[in-house]
Amino acid sequence: MEMEMAEGEFPGSYRERKSKRNGKKMMYNSNGEWGKWEDLNPEILALILVRIPAEERVATASLVCKSWMSCVLGPFCWSDIDIQDWCRRRHLAVEYVDSAVRKLVRRSKGTFRRLSAFRLGDSGFAFAANCGRCLKVLEIPMSEVNDKIVAKFAESLVNLSVMDISYCLKITHVGIEAFGKNCKSLTQLKRNMPPQELERLSSTSKVNELEAVVIADTMPLLQHLQLGFGCFGDTGLGAILAKCKALTHLDIQGCWNVKLEGELEDRCLQLPAFKSPWVYDLFTDNDKQDDENEDDEYSSSDSE
Repeated sequence: MEMEMAEGEFPGSYRERKSKRNGKKMMYNSNGEWGKWEDLNPEILALILVRIPAEERVATASLVCKSWMSCVLGPFCWSDIDIQDWCRRRHLAVEYVDSAVRKLVRRSKGTFRRLSAFRLGDSGFAFAANCGRCLKVLEIPMSEVNDKIVAKFAESLVNLSVMDISYCLKITHVGIEAFGKNCKSLTQLKRNMPPQELERLSSTSKVNELEAVVIADTMPLLQHLQLGFGCFGDTGLGAILAKCKALTHLDIQGCWNVKLEGELEDRCLQLPAFKSPWVYDLFTDNDKQDDENEDDEYSSSDSE
């Protein structure tokens, strides 16, 4: 029989109350009996606590009782380390992000499989990579990591399959090549860059094929690829299409140097999902809806 969830409880939790006899927190288990939180298997408790955002897990949930604190301090709560939203909201400096990542990686005891952080620095990346034999998903947009650190520690990320290094301006084709040569299981890559300045959008904009060619040469298993506002042209795109045979999703919005000449356009359109350089989402859905409402208002006023 399924348990009813009390108002305000987070999903997957048990009802709890305080025992009148000893004042300890109790939980109502599936057998209809009251038990103690400390008797719950830590792995099961972790399945409940991981539903809470990381910052609340550390600052609030760990203060509920000893068993919760013990679980939050242990590895079972940190197989998925996601502090990206927290870093963005707090506008944390690189050194604070690095410090937080090091603490959580230590708590995971090297068992973390996902790391998502915003503005990660060299020391945080180096520490995580050195302990990241189990790491499969690495999302570090807008980070300060450079080519030298990537080349030194990428060999530890042998199980990496999903990576987001968007807006990492200190990572060039050298770092991407290091990732590709060591992370042989990569199937998803996000490498979006900031929009080019207006003066660079002319026909004389400098073409740089290096990153696209390196991706084609070292990441043949890619299925999903985002390269928004890249500087490559048709040559780099052709190399990717020729060598990444498993590719199903390709997003090259804002890559103004790509002309899609010859057979390139047909080859791109054969992909299940393709966004061309000129399909750039300037507006959100809400903006579009507002525009439609304004158009309706103008139309009605004109008719009057």
